[in-house]
Amino acid sequence: MGVFTPDPAPHQIHRVHRAGAGALGGFLIAFGLIGSARAVEFLSTTGPIVMGLSTNGLLATLSLIVGALLGAAAVRGGPMASTVAVTVGGLFLLSGVGNVLVLDSPLNMLAFQLPNVVFSLLVGAALLFVGAYGRFTGSLPANSPYSHAAPERLARAPYVTDGTLERAMAAAERAVAAHSATADQVARVRAASMFRTHEARRQAFASPN
Repeated sequence: MGVFTPDPAPHQIHRVHRAGAGALGGFLIAFGLIGSARAVEFLSTTGPIVMGLSTNGLLATLSLIVGALLGAAAVRGGPMASTVAVTVGGLFLLSGVGNVLVLDSPLNMLAFQLPNVVFSLLVGAALLFVGAYGRFTGSLPANSPYSHAAPERLARAPYVTDGTLERAMAAAERAVAAHSATADQVARVRAASMFRTHEARRQAFASPN
């Protein structure tokens, strides 16, 4: 299992992803429903204030769609919620940056005001944090469902305890040099010799097939 192919089993990290995606999805759905109920113009550059934010018909519709997407991802599971949260978070950041350039202009198709811009930037950053939490990092904990520190083939192989593998490699290499190695030792040493890095040699020795 790795960062893009996570362990599907339930995990605390998955609950964080699902809760974050579900909470924002619920807010956007409520915002979209209230905005739609106000019967505002679809492409108006100005609109009524709903939940502290300006809106129009297009923004209300997009809010419903994105909110439903986040909600569905939260229901589907942690890995899906994480992926969708990161994607939507990036789009929110782009929306905040892009719309601040068209405020008070005919190109303001989403009827943004400054609070909308601030909301987009903050929510985008929050979604990126929630979606990436426990997933995209250089040192994932061993129990992380996204950890790829211990590949399946290495986990199934013998000699995986600390120090045991190195001692077995050294013993096998000595036995090969002394022409007293078993067929298994020869196969493992031959597999390890195909690689240059220590970690690659360890993995090849541990699982030669």
